[in-house]
Amino acid sequence: MTSYERVKNAMHYRPVDKVPVQYYYCPVGYYEHGDKLNDLYAALPGDFDHFRRVTPRGPSPEEIDAAGNYHAIRADDWGVPWEYRIFGITGIPQRHILTCPEDVENFKTPPHVLCEGPEFESYKAYVASLKAAGLYAQGNCGNLYERIISLYGDENALCDIAMDEPGINALADAIVEYDAAALRRAIAAGCDGVSFGDDYGTQNTMLMSPDMWRRFFKPRLKRLFAPAVAAGLDIHFHSCGMVRPILEDLAEIGVTSVWPQLPAYDMQDLAGLCRSLGLAVAIHTDRAVTMTSGTPQQVRDLVLREYDTFKMQDGGSWFYIEADNGFPFENLEALVNTVRELRGE
Repeated sequence: MTSYERVKNAMHYRPVDKVPVQYYYCPVGYYEHGDKLNDLYAALPGDFDHFRRVTPRGPSPEEIDAAGNYHAIRADDWGVPWEYRIFGITGIPQRHILTCPEDVENFKTPPHVLCEGPEFESYKAYVASLKAAGLYAQGNCGNLYERIISLYGDENALCDIAMDEPGINALADAIVEYDAAALRRAIAAGCDGVSFGDDYGTQNTMLMSPDMWRRFFKPRLKRLFAPAVAAGLDIHFHSCGMVRPILEDLAEIGVTSVWPQLPAYDMQDLAGLCRSLGLAVAIHTDRAVTMTSGTPQQVRDLVLREYDTFKMQDGGSWFYIEADNGFPFENLEALVNTVRELRGE
């Protein structure tokens, strides 16, 4: 099988010759482990992207504070200043630029991405290079709730959603239109699938009631995903935390696969539910405990359990690999080498 065929089969619960692999080249992994990480990944090329050797880098001198700690503040394209305390890891908003309903009502998004011009042609050429190499091309079409709370804050956003304020509805619709432009670009560039992410869960339950999610988010996501569904693209959805109550809803509006925070679930229950719904699953081995403070044998045992529980050889899932901060290199070796073994390489 080509990588494309392997991923496509996995996303649609068809048998695979070997379990697919997807990497995220997290900068902190290279900062902590250097070129060893390149060598480790080179031995197990992924199915979603060209392998590339990443040049390890660290903070610049101006990003080190008086106490000798990394500390950086950078504004994003939406005008939100983000504070970073761990190099190579996403920060948190230093402040929210929308503070009241009037701010929300008057907010304008950045310019939408286009399906023409030099930037689009460069992106289209990159997608073509993936497909020419037999890889699976997945485009990113953004997020909704996470964007809202970065601009406006959790409490403000949830209160306004609960009260069905006009401003929060207008803001959500504007963000959906912004994300829809990115989705149109992915379709026009020839992507095989698109990804979307929003964190709707805590460790034990959702941040809001399922009914509230269905009222505010579900129709907007359905509208956003509709062009991808019509074009026959796979739709991949990520949410940290427990979102079991809405997995069926996600499948209903066209989501093909999910990337869950596995430790928030009973693994056997999740595997059975997703198989019954036709939702494929990206398997991201527990970063909070096992990858950070477990032993290499515990990492290996967990990877083998994931493989068996999700019946990965029969399709329906793949391994997602990311070197987060604080992972001992021996645990990364155990992760990658166990997946290599399962692939028969």
